[in-house]
Amino acid sequence: MINYSNIYKQSKNDCFFFLCIYLIGEIMNLIEIIIIAVSLAMDAFAVSICKGLSMQKIEFKNALIVSSYFGIFQALMPLFGYIFCYYIDGITRIDHFVSLILLSIIGLSMIHESFSNKEIDAQFDFKTMFILAIATSIDALAVGITFAFLSVNIFKSVILIGIITFILSFIGVLIGNKFGNKYGNIAELMGGIILILMGIKILFEHLGIF
Repeated sequence: MINYSNIYKQSKNDCFFFLCIYLIGEIMNLIEIIIIAVSLAMDAFAVSICKGLSMQKIEFKNALIVSSYFGIFQALMPLFGYIFCYYIDGITRIDHFVSLILLSIIGLSMIHESFSNKEIDAQFDFKTMFILAIATSIDALAVGITFAFLSVNIFKSVILIGIITFILSFIGVLIGNKFGNKYGNIAELMGGIILILMGIKILFEHLGIF
C-alpha cells in the first residue's frame, strides 16, 4: 500500500529545500548587485565631495540636487547599456576619454574660481550638473551591456544602483562641505585638482595601466 503521508512529508521537505536554495541564490545576487552599485557610485561619491568643498554653507536643496542627478544618471546608464547593448559598444571604447575631458573642464573651472577674489559660489545649474553626471556615469554603460548578456534582472539592478548612488552622493556633499566651509578657496582648489585626477584615473583604468 502506498504511504501517502510519507510522500506528502517528503514533498514538503523537498519544497522547503528548493525554496531555501532559491532564497540563498536571490540573496547572493542581491549582494553582488550591491557590490557593483557601490563600486559604480564611488566616482559620484568623490565628485559629490568636491561639490561639497565648493559650498560655503550646506543647503539641503543643493545636496538633494547633486545626489538626484548622480543617482538618476547612474541608474539610467546601465539601463541604456542593457537596452541598446548591440548599438553602443563603440561608445564604451571612448567613454574614458569623455570622462577625462568633462571632469577636467569642471576641475579647471573650480581651480580658476579658487584663485579669484570672489566668494565661492558652487554651481548647481543644469549644464554643470549634467556634465558631472555624464562624466561619472558613462562607464556604467558597459555594466548594462554585461547585464544584458548575463540576463540580470535589470530593473531591480538599476533601482538599487540609483538608490545607493543617491545616498552616497548625499553623504559626499555633507563630508565635502565640512572642509569647504573651513578652508574656503583652498578646498575648492583641491576639489578641482581631485576632479582632474579622477578623470586621469578613469582613463588609466580603462587603458589597463592600473
